[in-house]
Amino acid sequence: MWTVLVALFGALCWGIAPIFGKMGLARVDPIAGICLRTLIASGIVAGWLLVSGGLRAMETVSSRAWLFIALEAVLATLVGDLAYYAALKWGGAAQVTLVMSTAPLFTLLIAVVYLQESATWAQVIGAVLIVCGLFLVSLGPQI
Repeated sequence: MWTVLVALFGALCWGIAPIFGKMGLARVDPIAGICLRTLIASGIVAGWLLVSGGLRAMETVSSRAWLFIALEAVLATLVGDLAYYAALKWGGAAQVTLVMSTAPLFTLLIAVVYLQESATWAQVIGAVLIVCGLFLVSLGPQI
């Protein structure tokens, strides 16, 4: 239950954030915007790590874990967020976030194929409903 509540809180934050992002990008280049956002987030996380004494935990991270975390950072925090910021700059916040919400479809597919996780019927039905919802949204007028 705790996992679901934390995930819902994360979803709430992700749901609110594009509104501020869209407002902030009004006169800002997407690359400058993502740089600024990354610097702010990095500063907060680095400060948190130092204050909490978590710096020692960094010593125990294996090189393999560093590699995978680096790949995730490049794909999600750099390339994915840059694409998101560019789309947010030139498109509507609602439309962009709806399209970006297809990310779990890619995660589900890759987790099943690469990590050999098994998908439940509920996950498959949820994925189909996401695709149907995006199709319906694409039929309506643009915001």
